[in-house]
Amino acid sequence: MRLVVVSHKVCWPSRGSPSGYATDGGFPMQMAAIAGLFDATRLLVPVDPRAQGAGEIPVVGHELQVVPLSVPKGRGLTRKLRLLPWLMANTPSLLRNVRQADAVHAAIPGDVGTVGILLALVFGKPLYIRHCGNWHAARTSAEHFWRRLLERIAGRHAVVLATGGDQRPPSVINPHIEWIFSTSLSEAQLGAYARRRVRLPGSSPNLVIACRQDRKKGTGTVIAALPLLAAEFPGVTLTVLGDGPDLDVFRSQAKTLGVYERVRFAGNVSHDSVISHLQTSDVFCFPTQASEGFPKAVVEALACGVPVVTTSLAVLQTLLAQGGGRLITEASPELVAQAVRWVLADERRYVEMSAAAIETARQYSLERWTRMIRDRLSAGWGALQAHA
Repeated sequence: MRLVVVSHKVCWPSRGSPSGYATDGGFPMQMAAIAGLFDATRLLVPVDPRAQGAGEIPVVGHELQVVPLSVPKGRGLTRKLRLLPWLMANTPSLLRNVRQADAVHAAIPGDVGTVGILLALVFGKPLYIRHCGNWHAARTSAEHFWRRLLERIAGRHAVVLATGGDQRPPSVINPHIEWIFSTSLSEAQLGAYARRRVRLPGSSPNLVIACRQDRKKGTGTVIAALPLLAAEFPGVTLTVLGDGPDLDVFRSQAKTLGVYERVRFAGNVSHDSVISHLQTSDVFCFPTQASEGFPKAVVEALACGVPVVTTSLAVLQTLLAQGGGRLITEASPELVAQAVRWVLADERRYVEMSAAAIETARQYSLERWTRMIRDRLSAGWGALQAHA
């Protein structure tokens, strides 16, 4: 079976990649895993030569070929207005590849993935859709449209998996929609990263947050909690991993609050560097107010045995259900500081939380993720490979 993947994930040319292209984050690992399920895979993605950054990872996989699209321009309304010219420029490639494929995979939210879904429906192709946002928190008109569309089409040939997790099924309207977690960590990595933590009496805690740096993710809340923690922990520090539109705002906030010397803004770093920072940290703080589907950074912190302080939104309640951290009811500096104190207050409890964090993360391996997708697609479509 020949699969076409239509994604908004921006890639770039890379001489060091067998496919000729690379990108960052967990996307390359997930695409390699999916490509291993099929006879051949074509990945249709925007390609921007200027997008190269830290942590480049080759896009490779079994019989995987990257088909470059141009990059949609702008954000918000500007992007919507420029989508028609983008479609006109890329429609020939999209039509040709979708028509030749045996099945289509698209991820939403995102306009590029939506185009892939619509083309698959037009050509009557088996369709695998992964909803990567917060399924239960549709806020915009586009999010409501996607949810109504998926609840209408999900079935045997249109496999819909919602990224997240809950005691409730994703949809009471259409039981064919099922939960799927998100990860980029192999079983070998989960084993290698696992290290049960201990707290040394009197030691200064190192806090860390890794995410896209915008206000809703909570970095500003953690920075505002530092003055509240400094009286009890004079050497408390915070490492901020990731880039984003509000990074300069957070730098200014740290200076205003007099804690700039306590905060290290590491920027956009490689995945290996993220893991290194996690392994030298005591608490992962993530007081998010964003619409989270399944934040992989939380799983990475748990995998390293780092207790997590986070808000009780969406799947985060499930991730901490085994005791790998502390949930807070709202994203306030006072509650973050209170939760950090609670995590660090009892040395024995801290060790138990660290062990629980590792056990939780082991449930979310890339191999298990791949098996779940394989089983669901095979049930709906039959054999995914000619020799299977």
